[in-house]
Amino acid sequence: MIYSLSNEIGDYLIDVFVTRFDFWLFFGLIAQLIFTARMVVQWWASERAGRSVVPIAFWVLSLVGGMMTLVYGLQRREAVIIIGQVLAVVIYIRNLMLIYKNKSRQSESL
Repeated sequence: MIYSLSNEIGDYLIDVFVTRFDFWLFFGLIAQLIFTARMVVQWWASERAGRSVVPIAFWVLSLVGGMMTLVYGLQRREAVIIIGQVLAVVIYIRNLMLIYKNKSRQSESL
């Protein structure tokens, strides 16, 4: 039974990552790596500061990874990915707009 399950899992992984490998799978994997990198950046910045912080790089990586994931979802016609990323991308853009708006105000007051 364990041997059979092991073979089935192995066959599944080969099908998903090898047999079906194409440009769009590669693109989606890169998008996911960029999206995941945002958490590493946020964690590293928080450790350096000794408190929880969200650096601009977090929002930039979120936007780039989210947009790439959205393109991947659109190309693959994956409704779950499309719905999940459309609002998220808007939120990332809005956060970056608020950050730059606040920085502009701070520089004007100096």
